[in-house]
Amino acid sequence: MPVRVRARKVAYPHNGSKTPGYLAQPAQPGKYPGVVVIQEWWGLEPHIQDVTRRFAREGFIALAPDLYHGKIAREPSEAEKLMMALNMEQAVREIISGVNYLKRLEGCNGKVGVVGFCMGGGLALLTALRSAGVGACVDFYGAIPDPVDQVKHLECPLLGIFAGKDTWVTPKAVRQMQRRLKAFGKQAQVRIYRNVDHAFFNDTRPAYNARSARDAWRRTLAFFRQHLQ
Repeated sequence: MPVRVRARKVAYPHNGSKTPGYLAQPAQPGKYPGVVVIQEWWGLEPHIQDVTRRFAREGFIALAPDLYHGKIAREPSEAEKLMMALNMEQAVREIISGVNYLKRLEGCNGKVGVVGFCMGGGLALLTALRSAGVGACVDFYGAIPDPVDQVKHLECPLLGIFAGKDTWVTPKAVRQMQRRLKAFGKQAQVRIYRNVDHAFFNDTRPAYNARSARDAWRRTLAFFRQHLQ
């Protein structure tokens, strides 16, 4: 049963300073797994904040890092500029700091996963490739690593969620990554939703597909509960 949540903006430790984010957690005291929720190219806008609260209602402590540090795009051209200006390696380091912040937070059980959407999906996977501290990774239609053989560094279970009509992250590229994951013996599940487009999970955008989004959410919760409890 969903629980009551507390949500607020925070500044968490990073590289000797602080970096901004949005934190949501169950109001009831207890020990909960953690999830870092990584934004689309729009920024830390209301949809990502809502997804962060959804995780909290399902019994997770969830943190969404503000990788644009206060900037939010309204139009695709603006979002593209913000994404292109983002230092991806710096963003990964901020996400890893978020993972460590959640692990130390009172109420966390010490296990933290990462999940991201679009740009954030690629960053979630990159974070899992860079840090052994990630307990599980869910990638919603994020860019495939280049070169793809970087997936040999994956040390946690992966759930990849992709769209069959996606022209940015194509099914062909996804299947290539799937083959390399299998070749390297990685623990990975890949689901391609055949008749939906990129960003089908975002219920504030035209590509939203309610049926596929519900199924992807169910799979995501089950995956994190399996690996982070």
